[in-house]
Amino acid sequence: MENSDFLGKEPIGKLLFRLALPAITAQLINMLYNVVDRIYIGHIPNIGSLALTGVGVCMPIIMLITAFASLVSMGGAPRASIFMGKNDNKTATKIMSNCFTMLLLVSVVITGVLFFFQEDLLLMFGASQNTIKYAMDYMFIYSLGTVFVQLALGMNAFITAQGFAKTSMLTVLIGAITNIVLDPILIFGFNMGVQGAAIATVLSQAISAIWVVWFLLGKKTILKINLKDMKLDAKLILPCIALGVSPFIMQSTESIIAVCFNSSLLKYGGDIAVGAMTILTSVMQFSMLPLQGITQGAQPITSYNYGAKNARRVKETFTKLLQSSFIYSAILWAAIMIAPKMFATLFTTDLALIEYAESALKIYMAVSVLFSVQLSCQMTLIAIGNVKSSVFLAILRKILLLIPLIYILPRIFTNNQTTAVYLAEPVADTIAVLCTIIIFTRQFKKALKEIGEGDTVLELEKSF
Repeated sequence: MENSDFLGKEPIGKLLFRLALPAITAQLINMLYNVVDRIYIGHIPNIGSLALTGVGVCMPIIMLITAFASLVSMGGAPRASIFMGKNDNKTATKIMSNCFTMLLLVSVVITGVLFFFQEDLLLMFGASQNTIKYAMDYMFIYSLGTVFVQLALGMNAFITAQGFAKTSMLTVLIGAITNIVLDPILIFGFNMGVQGAAIATVLSQAISAIWVVWFLLGKKTILKINLKDMKLDAKLILPCIALGVSPFIMQSTESIIAVCFNSSLLKYGGDIAVGAMTILTSVMQFSMLPLQGITQGAQPITSYNYGAKNARRVKETFTKLLQSSFIYSAILWAAIMIAPKMFATLFTTDLALIEYAESALKIYMAVSVLFSVQLSCQMTLIAIGNVKSSVFLAILRKILLLIPLIYILPRIFTNNQTTAVYLAEPVADTIAVLCTIIIFTRQFKKALKEIGEGDTVLELEKSF
């Protein structure tokens, strides 16, 4: 068994690279995991465009399922790291075991809800009479694998939190390779179409879940799942849920936003506008998932050193996180602005849909470079256990800004209402980032003061 002292001793730049690179790789693989179904489905002869739109309608529900994994794990993992920084691995182990139980309970509830209300949810999320069949075919099978999704995503966060970034990457790699191999076999080889894509995804998630649980029960892990610690303890699990509310809102509101986008686009632009939105959200993953990989690499460093009251390393971690995130965002933003057609053709061969998505991408992703600031600040607040600020910032961007703008802007720009719907994203992002910078600067300085002492605090204050 290894110890976690390296999180408090190794040079930050080297350590961030060591932990972030596997996490970024895992997110890039995860991106393939998420979009490969849509790429294959979009190329099914004769029905590709409708099938792609139908599966796109499932995405909000899938995002909601993964959001519940974040509710438990993204609050539990930072708290486990903080206790590890305090040299209290016993409490960290109890937190992880409680989260494991919670994920199992969440899986049961979600599976039941989807079994009874699946069709109603899909219609509410933007399915039309032309696409509901494909959406149902995919979602029914996917819902049966909910427990695998919860365990694979939720418990993998605790592997990352201990500093085992490569092992965490392997979790995603194993599932992605399985999915990529099975997709063409089941979709085209066995002529199972959309159902084949869903089966491939469920089997892939099952293998990933088995890998995660096997590791967390083994000898290499620092924190090990214990049966005696699995009994839910309100004093342990409730603070995890509270801290997990922010990432939960960040992800779950994507579902609500997708409903808002799809309903508005269906009203103003029809099925082709909804189909383009499927492509836009897929390209958005090219931006968001690698950034999440960088922040995941920084999280255990920030949390551990915050628990160890090492203010200098906490601040340095954030600085390097922000720098690396901005560089990636700027490169991707430039690529999208220069060659949007290249991204659109990944998902469809329909020329009309490609042309439609090409122009929509430039609008929708206009300020995507700002995601680097938003995520770096927000995830750092989560890593140091700042519940109130992280929750507010999550609510601000999605609920207070983006959702109202989806309906307000088409009423202002009546000449091109579909474009106005897409425009809601960059407008909301710009306002949200400005507010985030103000709130984060104040809260981060306050947190550093609480764990810093003497000249260290003065030096940190001067550096802002």
